[in-house]
Amino acid sequence: MVGADTDKHTDPKGLQHELDHINNLPQLSAAVSNVDKIIELLTAARERVAGALDPHTASLTMTKLQNPVKVAFETVNVNLKDASQTNKATGKALDKFFPYKPLPADHDAMADHHPLINRAIAMHLLREGQFSVASTFIDDAQSASPYNIEGTPSDGQDEPMDEDDDDAGVEGEADAEASPPVTASSSSDSHDLSSFQSQELQAKFSEMYRVLQELKLRNLVPAIAWARANSAELEARGSNLEFELSKLQYVWLFKGPAVNGLPDDQQNGRAGAMAYARDNFGRFQSRHLPEIQQLASAVVFAPNITGSPYRSVFSTDGAFSEVASSFTREFCSLLGLSAESPLYIAATAGALALPWLIKYTTATKAKGTEWTTANELAFATPLPERMMYHSIFVCPVAKEQTTEDNPPMMIPCGHVLARETVTKLCKGNRFKCPYCPSEGQLKDARLIIL
Repeated sequence: MVGADTDKHTDPKGLQHELDHINNLPQLSAAVSNVDKIIELLTAARERVAGALDPHTASLTMTKLQNPVKVAFETVNVNLKDASQTNKATGKALDKFFPYKPLPADHDAMADHHPLINRAIAMHLLREGQFSVASTFIDDAQSASPYNIEGTPSDGQDEPMDEDDDDAGVEGEADAEASPPVTASSSSDSHDLSSFQSQELQAKFSEMYRVLQELKLRNLVPAIAWARANSAELEARGSNLEFELSKLQYVWLFKGPAVNGLPDDQQNGRAGAMAYARDNFGRFQSRHLPEIQQLASAVVFAPNITGSPYRSVFSTDGAFSEVASSFTREFCSLLGLSAESPLYIAATAGALALPWLIKYTTATKAKGTEWTTANELAFATPLPERMMYHSIFVCPVAKEQTTEDNPPMMIPCGHVLARETVTKLCKGNRFKCPYCPSEGQLKDARLIIL
């Protein structure tokens, strides 16, 4: 088991200290500034010569220019030497904290899943709004693929993976991303990327980016309009997005034109906020009445809202970024997609886990005790909680982590074992629990979904 102690070479605090020191060293910007000054000198001299009537002006100007230009070039050379030293110091700091280590490349888990990788890349580009890049990538991937559009191998030998094989071979998040339900032409074949070139799919992501751009400008109207148009779907999901957007609009109007920059009329300020509440909050009373009452009561404290009990309610620090994240999450959910790109999540998780894997591989090779299990690591990967999508169960008898092929089973007495363990314990159709005197039948064991 790999320990949780952080290697001193990868201490982020130590690296940050080094980088802070390097930031105080001479930078290339000084050389750039001095080069700009040289250009200004030469430009001024050219204009002076061009506008002069005296033929001796050119020689006189060049004579006067020699010394300043020479000094400036010498200064630039010094600046470049200093910048070069800074660059070397940066390289040494990175080498110190990130010494070269060979990457563990003995086992490529995705070697047989190139079509799924292409789908993840194509979807990531679409999610980022890079529609032209995505289209070019899809065309190149399709032309380079040994599979035709129907998913049949062009050489007639290899059989394509069917949909069930895809589900069993990749993470649930990546597979969900690879099958957007929004296009009528979506294909269940994992080798077909043509469905990602759908104008409908691109139009939906264009709409998402348009709304997000407006939210950056503190304009909530497009987001509220989208939430209202999809109110039934959001309500079915138990989402609070529409109310949160309306609530923030009320608060934003309440702050008045001095803060929100909107026109100073009857639709802005406290009067505008109250009018907005009367027109829009009625539909939310069944689920959000206490919050609505709180917003209405805050009017009494309007002259000193920052010193009132409602200060946190009317704080907009980070509120727009929060509703933007909620909007993105709900928008993608209605498309059948996760809130974050699976490609981004997979790459981030891999980057976080790689130092641990390198450290473990180096240690085991040095001791000659390499791990031989292909589909399981000997240590837990320290990922942040937001990347934990399901629980993990280790069979207490077999000491092995359960998988889709060997899932956890709860036996009648309440203890949980792996299915293979339960099968091995059976004598006929009956088995005895290894942890209590209870007995049971194989048919009574219930599958547990993690």
